[in-house]
Amino acid sequence: MSALDLQPSLFDQIIADEYAQKTEEQQALVHLGKDAQQLKAMELLSILTGMSREQAGEVLKRAGGVLELARLPEQAIATFPHVGPKRAEKIKAMTAWAELVSQPATDSPVQIRSPADIANLFLLEMSLLEREQLRVIGLDTKNNVGFVDTVYSGSLNTTVVRIAEVLRMAVIMNCASIILVHNHPSGDPTPSPEDVKVTEMIKEAAGKFDITVLDHLVIGKNRYMSLKEKGLGFS
Repeated sequence: MSALDLQPSLFDQIIADEYAQKTEEQQALVHLGKDAQQLKAMELLSILTGMSREQAGEVLKRAGGVLELARLPEQAIATFPHVGPKRAEKIKAMTAWAELVSQPATDSPVQIRSPADIANLFLLEMSLLEREQLRVIGLDTKNNVGFVDTVYSGSLNTTVVRIAEVLRMAVIMNCASIILVHNHPSGDPTPSPEDVKVTEMIKEAAGKFDITVLDHLVIGKNRYMSLKEKGLGFS
């Protein structure tokens, strides 16, 4: 085989160059989105607290980002440079307001049609939790939310989750189906083997009461993952 045969063709080189350019453009868009989010956060924090944009940027950098700042207790935020107790109170009030706005109106039933609908209900609030929580959403035959029950707080594993407690409210309310939601404080929504095992256990037990487990969502840092969509625990 000659050296000429080993050299890439002009066509191959063009394709490689186009791929590299697209990759660079995609990375630039990601950085642009992050930069735009950071600038918006600095602007809002500045308006809310009276700090300069530069000071707001320092606060966000020290906290590690917007979500990390929202997760911190008020006393910790108050120790940041340029903040103090009054500004810390305003920052926590802003977080509480955002959580309130994210909740659906209570004058009409909330219907679940997709994992995104579930995420819209819980993503912001549960992204901010410092400990793991397992919540059960009870649904009627039209997939309207009947209740939301926090049944466990702590590491989710098969040794501590009591199936009877998970299903108790659903049985009392005669629900047609339930959805499980829990968070990973680490920020990574990838389901663990224990998450899959717990899902399988609850699904099997719920079936004995003619209750269908429609999905199990894991929430991370402003991200979520559906075990049903991934085919985990729902074979």
